Amino acid sequence: MRILALDSSGLVATIAIMEDEQTLAEYTVNYKMTHSQTLLPMLDTVVKMLGFDLDTIDAIAIAGGPGSFTGLRIGSATAKGLGLALEKPLVHIPTADGMAHNMYGSSGLICPIMDARRSQVYTGLYRYEERFDVVESQMALAVETLIKKLNDYGEKVTFLGDGVPVYKEQLIQGLRVPYAFAPANMNRQRAAAVGVLAMQYYQEGRMETAADHKPDYLRPSQAERERAVQERAEQESDEQEQIRE
Repeated sequence: MRILALDSSGLVATIAIMEDEQTLAEYTVNYKMTHSQTLLPMLDTVVKMLGFDLDTIDAIAIAGGPGSFTGLRIGSATAKGLGLALEKPLVHIPTADGMAHNMYGSSGLICPIMDARRSQVYTGLYRYEERFDVVESQMALAVETLIKKLNDYGEKVTFLGDGVPVYKEQLIQGLRVPYAFAPANMNRQRAAAVGVLAMQYYQEGRMETAADHKPDYLRPSQAERERAVQERAEQESDEQEQIRE
């Protein structure tokens, strides 16, 4: 089985080609370039280096969110375009699930955190001892709420993700349980982890068509929030006008 895996949900752009139990290639960039500039050139480089025919893949795995709205749109559009062109199914991997899959063999809870701004994080809770378990599915939470939740579990927790440098001090001050932070080689999105999880999902029949794929944003974008505020203000203004009439 061959899987092409993509993840542009955060600051990192990463692609991988997986074959059965091997990573044939993985290309990751986390430096001052937009995903629209990096993702397709990275794929082109990997395909040329391997002398690879994309028609031979069985499916395309995509980290489907949550994460950066722009990054998710770029990744989704890339995966959908490839899926339609190659007539291949997509495997939608929740971003936090893929990140947690980096931490194979970790004891205790695994807690990926992505900075969602406004003192919130995208997160989920996982275990990966004898097998990969989703303890709590991915969600958007205030950092204070996450800290309380982890203290209530009373277990060691390992953090990874771009939310760590943003909220590290707050976590250290608030946690009452043992904790650790993943090292640099494991603390960001990796397409190979997305691909490994996609292998499992594919065998379980958890696929979708390219046409059906949609990113999972978990919460409205800033533009959508601002529009909702404006619409409420306009509605209230109309109601006040009707009262005066």
